Amino acid sequence: MESLQNARNEIDAIDQEMAKLFERRMKVCRGIAEYKRERALPIQDSARESTVIDKGLKRIADPELQEYYACFLRDMMKTSRDYQTRLTKGMRVVYSGVEGAFAHIAAKRAFPNAQLFSVGDFKKAYRAVEAGEYDCAVLPIENSYAGDVGAVMDLMFSGSLYVNRMIELKVEHNLLACPGATMEGIRTVVSHPQALEQCAEFIRAHGWETLAYTNTAVAAKYVSEANDPTIAAIASDETASLFGLNILAQGVNASQVNKSVDELFVDGDRRFGTSFAVFTRAPHLPDPKNNDGSDHFILVFTTRNEAGALALPLNIIGAHDFNMRNLRSRPMKDLNWSYYFFVEAEGNINTQSGQNMLSELSAVCAKLKLVGTYSEVKA
Repeated sequence: MESLQNARNEIDAIDQEMAKLFERRMKVCRGIAEYKRERALPIQDSARESTVIDKGLKRIADPELQEYYACFLRDMMKTSRDYQTRLTKGMRVVYSGVEGAFAHIAAKRAFPNAQLFSVGDFKKAYRAVEAGEYDCAVLPIENSYAGDVGAVMDLMFSGSLYVNRMIELKVEHNLLACPGATMEGIRTVVSHPQALEQCAEFIRAHGWETLAYTNTAVAAKYVSEANDPTIAAIASDETASLFGLNILAQGVNASQVNKSVDELFVDGDRRFGTSFAVFTRAPHLPDPKNNDGSDHFILVFTTRNEAGALALPLNIIGAHDFNMRNLRSRPMKDLNWSYYFFVEAEGNINTQSGQNMLSELSAVCAKLKLVGTYSEVKA
């Protein structure tokens, strides 16, 4: 009995030390939560958690205890995530659009515990974050059907915010109608012009008339308020729930071209869906030691007005083994026949090679701006 009590006394002493270390660790987690909030980074970092476990297991000399220590670390990291989530609950996230529109859906999925706010246009959302009214803005930069969103790209070039996160939203269009409506009774379909175009094959097959609305959520709201069984809207399933509509047909997109995922990338394929960028006031650079291939960066630049000027920066990027996944040009306002260029590339720009590349680009570009970096997470 004495030996049992001695063992318990020793455990109490160890627990006392562990409690101090736990408190110390959670204070560090509080700082991490503040950093992530300022940069709108996700709370969970699966790659980092795997690294923590791998490192931790190497510190355990007794192989029999390794699986138990792995469980201990997983529980500890879950506690850390829960604490960080609570600390970031008050985030103020702004988007452009109305409740139920795809921008609202993207913001809600990326920031489920945040307060969401809507403004009338992209510029208002962007400038409001710059002014400190909100923590971040969720704005579209590319649509698989319509291409890039020029107004947002112009803000990237002229504004002061950074992109630290990308959201790929699955765009699946559904046919929504009021309760009691049937496919046979539909005569008119309402939605955003792009949604109507994407679903044109489906609509033509049924011989329906179409009516364009400013966005899919407004169209769904109209169908709900009209309560007319002959009118249907094309919108998301979230919008159906929001306005009390029934889904008569799912996935009516032509060829399902807008296929992707809600928050994550699938197989690195950006051809499908709508891409949203998360804009914040604070920049974030990846760990220079990270070489797992998940890091990406966005640059905008202008070139000098001379022959072959564009080839110079592109050759520099390639010479440093960064793979460009997007290259676009946009006309500069107030300067006729002048353009800026948008580059999205794969690789860790915070390595020595990346920093050397930026230095070389600065020497040949009239203007150079690192808009942001983000990690591509594969499902």
